[in-house]
Amino acid sequence: QVALVESGGGLVQPGGSLRLSCAASGFTLEYYHIGWFRQAPGKEREGVSYIGQGGDSTAYADSVKGRFTITRDNAKNTVYLQMNSLKSEDTAVYYCARVSRSGYWTDPSIYDSWGQGTQVTVSS
Repeated sequence: QVALVESGGGLVQPGGSLRLSCAASGFTLEYYHIGWFRQAPGKEREGVSYIGQGGDSTAYADSVKGRFTITRDNAKNTVYLQMNSLKSEDTAVYYCARVSRSGYWTDPSIYDSWGQGTQVTVSS
């Protein structure tokens, strides 16, 4: 059974850091591109970052460029999102998802499997 499980969220002060993990099971992660999305209360789900199969292709939303870094360890079937210099506006539930068809990485419809999400709260 295909599953993605996010972890690593929590409460952090502005300027702090968190590392989110996305653990895959039921499929071989190295064959898939993976995206991170987030959704804040009352807002639409938005693409945060993307990483290609081999890890050499990455993309970031403008709002997180220079602060977030996406990596993957295919041997561990896990994708990571290192988040530094966190701001209050980064507060959201963060989801990872598996790409299933071609399209722009920020389009949620190209992803077929989603994790349950992990809450990130940035507050003093």
